[in-house]
Amino acid sequence: MVVEHKSYARVGFLGNPSDVYFGRAMSFSLANFWASVQLRPSDQLLIQPHPTHDLVSFQSIHHLVHRLDTEGYYGGVRLLMAICKVFYKHCQEKNIELNKGNFTLSYDTNIPRQTGLSGSSAIVCAALNCLLDFYNVRHLIKVEIRPNLILNAEKELGIVAGLQDRVVQVYGGLVYMDFSRENMDKLGHGIYMPMDVNLLPPLFLIYAENPSDSGKVHSTVRQRWLDGDEFIISSMNEVAGLAEKGKTVLLEKNYKELVNIMNRNFDLRRQMFGDKALGALNIKMVEVARSIGAAAKFTGSGGAVVAFCPEGPTQVSLLESACKEAGFTLQKISVVPSFLSEEESKSLITY
Repeated sequence: MVVEHKSYARVGFLGNPSDVYFGRAMSFSLANFWASVQLRPSDQLLIQPHPTHDLVSFQSIHHLVHRLDTEGYYGGVRLLMAICKVFYKHCQEKNIELNKGNFTLSYDTNIPRQTGLSGSSAIVCAALNCLLDFYNVRHLIKVEIRPNLILNAEKELGIVAGLQDRVVQVYGGLVYMDFSRENMDKLGHGIYMPMDVNLLPPLFLIYAENPSDSGKVHSTVRQRWLDGDEFIISSMNEVAGLAEKGKTVLLEKNYKELVNIMNRNFDLRRQMFGDKALGALNIKMVEVARSIGAAAKFTGSGGAVVAFCPEGPTQVSLLESACKEAGFTLQKISVVPSFLSEEESKSLITY
């Protein structure tokens, strides 16, 4: 039995990065890019390196250094190993019996690196889905818990992140999330509300060929938040409130107000983190979109931007020209519908 699953990139639409600070967020799955994992039964348990992303053979030292400068040191093998460990330990703790049998895990991905589109967690999510089906335990591990397993696997590797990305990659579609301290302490996870993807207006993705590292953005703000910095706390609370406002705005299809909310989300992030942490190239992507009147904000911690043109096709043409002139890639966003089963949807905790 060969098992294969895809997991999609995600766009943090509103409320990010408050998900790491007991806030609220809204995200959706991005059909433009994905990671896939295949599990095949085998005599030995094998984690198969990717021929491109896990290179250990190079044409020269120049080739090696160029590869490390552009792609980094790490591929997906470590991610696959980490989710196997976390999944196994979770099943042990919950007395979930796993059938005997080995397998070979392999992966592929077309998610651009360092664009803040959650490429690493997509690989982990796809692998978790393969393990759930291979061992036939999907019904024994609640949907709300699965994002925690993905995040725990990444924590094993020192990856600093929040639950937002992992939730939307597990659920698919458009999801509103409440990570209030009360929910997190009581349930061990947030409360997640799937929404109709058709509520979203036409959106566009802007990204650069050589983006900044999206993993360094939280550092100083996190410590200031822990230290009780009033500006950071009040700003982060406002960011969380924008996700809640956004939910209402989408339900009412008040897209004029959506422009203000998207722009405010980015402006608050910029005030908290500062231009140096955000990076000049990332800021330029937002400014290019805003120069023609579009709303724009980061999809994650930097590397890519989600843009909305409220004035329609004419404004989209202006955005295309502006991005081309600046050397940025522009794509129309396609959203993946929710892929929760009817049974899984009925089991969700609701407000």
